[in-house]
Amino acid sequence: MTMLNLLRRCQRGAAAVEFALAVPILIVMIYGIFQVGLLYEANAGMQHALGEGARYATLYDRTTTSKVPTDTAIKARMTATLFGKNDGTFTVSDPANSTGYKTLTITYTRTMSFLLVPGPSVTLTRSKRVYTVV
Repeated sequence: MTMLNLLRRCQRGAAAVEFALAVPILIVMIYGIFQVGLLYEANAGMQHALGEGARYATLYDRTTTSKVPTDTAIKARMTATLFGKNDGTFTVSDPANSTGYKTLTITYTRTMSFLLVPGPSVTLTRSKRVYTVV
């Protein structure tokens, strides 16, 4: 047998070559799953902050003349209870007033990253309408 035939039949190192080809793809996929998980965490934080802001907006305050918490106080409460990874931009807008209700809105903007490949910019927006005591 010639040396070339011996090299063709030898399978030593084939697993190492397959591993070297598969691992970078696997790492990028795992990192992408982690990035999507961060979006889910931000979404949960936004929902929590909206719930706290809505609960606070419906409180009836007997000690003040307006009887309803101010928009600044509602926004401060939502900002204080907001959680999530702070690598994006959270924006808590002032509650929009209308007759008998307020609309609370939180926006989260983040540019995705998949290691060496830049991803799209993702914007999550959540709103909640709160009926207030007048």
